[in-house]
This record gives sequence, structure tokens and C-alpha cells, in this order.
Amino acid sequence: MGTTKRKNRTKEHFKFALIELIKKNGYHTISVKDIVNQASYNRSTFYVHYQDKIQLADDLLETMLQMLEDSVGKPYVPGQKLHTTKLNTLSFNIIAFIYENRNFFELIKYDDTLPGLHTKFPQTILKIYQQQFEFHTINNIPVNMDYFKRYTAYGFYGLIQNWINNGFKESQEEFIEEVIALSKTHIYSFEYVGK
Repeated sequence: MGTTKRKNRTKEHFKFALIELIKKNGYHTISVKDIVNQASYNRSTFYVHYQDKIQLADDLLETMLQMLEDSVGKPYVPGQKLHTTKLNTLSFNIIAFIYENRNFFELIKYDDTLPGLHTKFPQTILKIYQQQFEFHTINNIPVNMDYFKRYTAYGFYGLIQNWINNGFKESQEEFIEEVIALSKTHIYSFEYVGK
């Protein structure tokens, strides 16, 4: 097995340990000692990968949000136009990604959580709307598109937040159906521009 693979696996263990500890005790109480104990490694192994818990926390947040951004385009090809009436559960790969990684995304339920998560998660959704999509309003009603994207992105984030806070009570399919129904009220079609 290559050392890169092994390195990545070790880092995954540290990230998983950090998530578990945040849920148990809150971010600020956690020490490197707690992390290595939780992950069943020694301190020297930790310091091979990270300077401190802050660097580990940053790596976890940046990696997950980058993967979230990358997950969005999976169902689309650049230049693809789609009417909201044609949306289906497969159109929302982002929801599948959040659900698959719910262990991480549940961290938004906590106050003393991963630093930056509460601001950077919605900002990432906005960035996706700004950079990866062009929207067309119903009847081509003229709107300030920057405002429109903010309004829509933060609305979508609010729904995601509610879904996570309620412990993913609705299935992915049910949740996506609700999002599609809402999208149809103000978006006629959109184009996936790509990254």
C-alpha cells in the first residue's frame, strides 16, 4: 500500500476523531491529547500531519466544503439547460452528498463547533450558485441577479439547515421534492455553467 494512501487514512481517522469529540464536548475543550486518544494514535503521528488542532479543523472544513462544491455538477454537463419542471431527485447530487456525509454536516447543530462552519457552509452554497449556474426567472421577470442568487442560495441553505437540525426526518427524496416545488415558484430554468 502506498504511503499516500496510508497518510490519507491516518488523516481521516484524526478528522473523524475531531468530529466525534466536538459532538461530545464542544470544539474549545478539545486538546491534541484528546484527539490522539480518540483516534488511537500517538502524539508524534499527529504532529507528522498537523501542527495543532486548528490546522486539523481547517483541513476538515476546507476538504468537506471543496467536496461539496465538486459534488454539485455530477448530474450535469457544462452548458446544459434545465427547466425546473424537469428536475428530479438525481438533479440534486448536493443533497445526496450532504446525506452521505451527515456525520460531518451534523456539526452545524452545535454552538461550540468547527470554527467557520456556520459562515462558510452557506457561503459555499452561494459560491456554487454564483459560479456554477445561470438562472432564468419565470416569465423572464427582470431582477437583480446578484440579489436573486443570494436570496435563492440562502433560502436553500435554510432548508438544508432545517433538514439537518430535524435529524434528516424526511428522506432525501421527500426533501428534494419540497425543494423542487419551491424552485418552481420562482425559477423557470437554469443552465449549468460548470466550474
